[in-house]
Amino acid sequence: MIVFPAIDLKGGEVVRLAEGDMDRATVYGDDPAAQARLFDAAGAGHLHVVDLDGSFAGSAQNREAVEAIVAAFPGYVQLGGGIRTPADVEGWFETGVARIVIGTAALKDPQFVKDMAREYEGGIVVAVDARDGMVATDGWAEVSDVSIVDMARRFEDAGVASLLFTDIGRDGLLKGVNIDATVDLARRVDIPVIASGGVKGLDDIHVLSLYANEGIEGVITGRALYDGRLDLAAALAMAARQ
Repeated sequence: MIVFPAIDLKGGEVVRLAEGDMDRATVYGDDPAAQARLFDAAGAGHLHVVDLDGSFAGSAQNREAVEAIVAAFPGYVQLGGGIRTPADVEGWFETGVARIVIGTAALKDPQFVKDMAREYEGGIVVAVDARDGMVATDGWAEVSDVSIVDMARRFEDAGVASLLFTDIGRDGLLKGVNIDATVDLARRVDIPVIASGGVKGLDDIHVLSLYANEGIEGVITGRALYDGRLDLAAALAMAARQ
């Protein structure tokens, strides 16, 4: 199972939000590339990067920071936030991003995602962000009437690499991952699932890793790392043990 340390970007700074609320941001640093190097030094081979401003604006807002992260980190960088056109996707792959996460556009223009998944094999991740079981979009500001399972099933057989499932009500709050909902989604679709939202410690990593053979590909963790509640090297070792 892959552990993805998260770098969320707001105004060029490394932040974490509570429940996706831009007004509830905690700043953890002003040098995203330095943070990427720290995660590399701890043994991470993957990063999950989000352009939070881009999620709301609908276009890249932290390009320089992302480019600096890609240049500083020798592993795989997975990027989301405001990526909604073929030109956006092409541009980020040319920059050196390994995988692109698409959320809002996946709900509003599923054909776009399918086209990109065919063109960039293994490079497209669909974000299934949920509030009370329903898909949220536009930086989580809007909640749709589409269930997470229905949304996920639209992309089966489309060539999508993974689904990134976030329980918004837990994100950034250290409440623990919604294990039941995450595993249920993995069991009901044929696409690997990445867990996100609420990781509070090593126990979450351990429990999720027990379901790796049922479709849990990885887990994203942010605040627990920044607050010192989770040691990245220990998390990586735990995830590799199963």
